[in-house]
Amino acid sequence: MADRREQKRMRAGVVGAGHMGQYHILVYAELWDVDLVGVVDIDGERAAAVARHFDTRAFADHRDLIGKVDAVSVAVPTEQHFHVARDLLEAGIGVLIEKPITPTLEEARELFAIARRSGAALQVGHVERFNGAVQELRKIVERPILVESRRLGPFVARVQKDTVVMDLMIHDLDIVLALAGGEVEEVRAAGLPILSPKIDIANVRVAFDNGCVANFTASRVSTERVRKLRFFQPGQYISLDYSRQDVVVFSVDAGPEGQPQPGSQPRISRQALLGDSFGRHAGQPHEEPLRAEVRDFLECVRTRRAPLVGGAEGRRALDLALRIVAAIDEHNRRLSLGNSPVAAVNGHA
Repeated sequence: MADRREQKRMRAGVVGAGHMGQYHILVYAELWDVDLVGVVDIDGERAAAVARHFDTRAFADHRDLIGKVDAVSVAVPTEQHFHVARDLLEAGIGVLIEKPITPTLEEARELFAIARRSGAALQVGHVERFNGAVQELRKIVERPILVESRRLGPFVARVQKDTVVMDLMIHDLDIVLALAGGEVEEVRAAGLPILSPKIDIANVRVAFDNGCVANFTASRVSTERVRKLRFFQPGQYISLDYSRQDVVVFSVDAGPEGQPQPGSQPRISRQALLGDSFGRHAGQPHEEPLRAEVRDFLECVRTRRAPLVGGAEGRRALDLALRIVAAIDEHNRRLSLGNSPVAAVNGHA
């Protein structure tokens, strides 16, 4: 490990001092090799209060950070992602932008192109990629045939501008896209608004051209919080719990002939794995995924290596999410719900 005294200190800022932005601010403030230069928010009082708490400066405009920082987290509402990230990337500043990358594929492509031209790092905040359990999953998922994803939780008013697909399901879409090993061939989906004008619960079936089929359920009208992902591949069942950051692998012992013997009870072995990636050693607590994500982002800015979740990955997850929202609207139209608020509030009426 390099001597900390030789490590270049990074100058960082955060645009958006709301709920998610304050988590980013806290991480930067706690990192020993980072100077938190400032926070930006259109609410001047909130920006000033947060800046005082973290002993940094408050700014009213994201462009005020240009020339003062090396890296910025963008945690503003999705519809503002493009113009904020565009200005920073054009100035050569590395950007970690919360998911989804942008509201449209056209804007996502443009941000990716700007990042390539300027050489600035563009990382999309699919934070579950930095969950230690997901890192373990990447080592053992080889040929998934069936995938089941369940992401449930109670309603939170601050996220009701986005559908549950963009708010919650997109995390799992990103991970499954990275592990399925094929291209999306078919999307079937159903969903409804329950507590907000947007889709609050959705069930989706995605078929890939290599035969893998993934079923996703996302809900923000649940009384319980569930974050689970399951993969079935030949001879194995793999279960991941995001919250506990653990993976359990059930494997069938095929026997010496390579197949279970007729009439015999198959032997199943169970192996529990802890998410120990990103520098965590045995006996240490799990690293919080956002902290791991921010550290990895800063390393990308420092060394100019490609991010784990760059613009191309963020665009691919957004593309599938948009296809799902469109499929939900089409399903509701077929059910004669086309004149209801369902289609209209999702922008496809």
